[in-house]
Amino acid sequence: MELKKHAFSGQFSPHAFLPRRKFSGCWRLSAAAAFFMLGVAVLNFSFNSSGYRNATVCCSPEENFSSPEHFSGEEKDGTFGVREGIWKKTQELNRPENGKNVNFTGFTEKKGGGIGRGKNGSFSLEGETVKSGGSENGDRSRGVGVEISKKGSSVTVKNDMIGENGSELLRKGKSFYSDCDIFDGEWVRDDTKPYYPPGSCPFIDRDFDCQLHKRPDDAYVKWRWRPHACDIPSFNATDFLERLRGQKMVFVGDSLNRNMWESLVCILRHHVRDKKRVFEISGRSDFKKKGFYAFRFEDYNCSVDFVSSPFLVRESSFKGVNGSFETLRLDLMDTTTSMYNDADIIIFNTGHWWTHEKTSRGEDYYQEGNRVHPRLEVLEAYKRALHTWARWVDKNINPNRTHVIFRGYSVTHFRGGPWNSGGQCHNETEPFLNETHLEKYPPKMEVLEHVLHDMRTPVAYMNISRLTDYRKDGHPSIYRVYSKSSLQAQDCSHWCLPGVPDTWNELLYASLLKSGRGSWQNSYAPNFAS
Repeated sequence: MELKKHAFSGQFSPHAFLPRRKFSGCWRLSAAAAFFMLGVAVLNFSFNSSGYRNATVCCSPEENFSSPEHFSGEEKDGTFGVREGIWKKTQELNRPENGKNVNFTGFTEKKGGGIGRGKNGSFSLEGETVKSGGSENGDRSRGVGVEISKKGSSVTVKNDMIGENGSELLRKGKSFYSDCDIFDGEWVRDDTKPYYPPGSCPFIDRDFDCQLHKRPDDAYVKWRWRPHACDIPSFNATDFLERLRGQKMVFVGDSLNRNMWESLVCILRHHVRDKKRVFEISGRSDFKKKGFYAFRFEDYNCSVDFVSSPFLVRESSFKGVNGSFETLRLDLMDTTTSMYNDADIIIFNTGHWWTHEKTSRGEDYYQEGNRVHPRLEVLEAYKRALHTWARWVDKNINPNRTHVIFRGYSVTHFRGGPWNSGGQCHNETEPFLNETHLEKYPPKMEVLEHVLHDMRTPVAYMNISRLTDYRKDGHPSIYRVYSKSSLQAQDCSHWCLPGVPDTWNELLYASLLKSGRGSWQNSYAPNFAS
């Protein structure tokens, strides 16, 4: 009313409605209305050209725009679903620097359909998929990011660019510290990587040190994992060590967990001023043999350890009629449990040894009690072993003291045959850039999820299967010991260091911060990745 009063102030005169001034009053009303509408038009034009509609998405000629993709109302993994025909897909070849403005064409509400956890109503974006990356001042701790996008494509939109309808999208977003699935995302180029220079860490297994073996390219270290629905913090080694002060962290599992352990040791060591105060307590530098290894960070009175236990359950033997033979006790934990039952943080894994010929065939190998199964399917054996592990954790681990984490299956990329029959990956120099070639979710991880669901002890599941599936470029392949002159013994299961396991540790850091337990409480997470 106040606006109308100013615009039509002459019409509220007591003489305005006298008969002799009827024509004059109507003329004044018409003129004022015209000026008012002209002002609205000018204001609208200014509005559309000043940030809410501020250019088109900058696309290089190589960008491929495909037809709208179809999603269900809610994905299985809890990410946003988008109805068919609502969104267009774009590849982000030129990502805006530091969240600078890109085109945000505005939202128009459509009837029917749904977006985000089955809520009624959906939005149409005239341009491309949208991500909210934080406020102008760089504060990303609140509403740490909104991205509703088809996997593999996105553009960044800043919070201060979202108008009245756009704020509805922001409210549907996920906070890093609440329900964001940090394992659902995409790989983006990042020239600030890696966290430590190649060749700078003396504790990398020679089989993982691809630079040592003259791998000619280095693009495989220049990728960063970016979740679709939020930002995650960059790995802050000093903060990590401070939170770990006086504690013991242990990786328990197979050589892929050793891959991750070596990565973490190298990241942390790189940020310690006096490198001599970081050492393996027994002085060893070769960690391939089964056993217990512990890196001491003297300035922080903490250790980061590795226990080799590829099955988690016990490798054994059975004396039969025709002599003794190797078995795997599905009902007993490995004898190494005393090496980590007092740890403050335990990261478990098991998976790759279950793909070997003996375990896959399952004949006269799996043992429970005094019985050796003549034949047992590997998936059933895996489930029974995990139940044994889960019972041990529930009985022996105090969840008020110890964080328990299970890292999922790391996907392999052998092409042309299995690992021992000519499988290759040495010509791969970049990740898969879309989902076309990705494999189905590993059945063993479906079994794991069911087991974790039934446990009393809270266990954080690091679901890294999908993010590793993209990274066909990250393996040692021929750039390892004993394989420089042969293509028959390529390693397409482990990872070069620096490389993909550095991202696992970045996600480990994020997972611990999300837990908010013990020394990992508070929402402090410096240097958010954008």
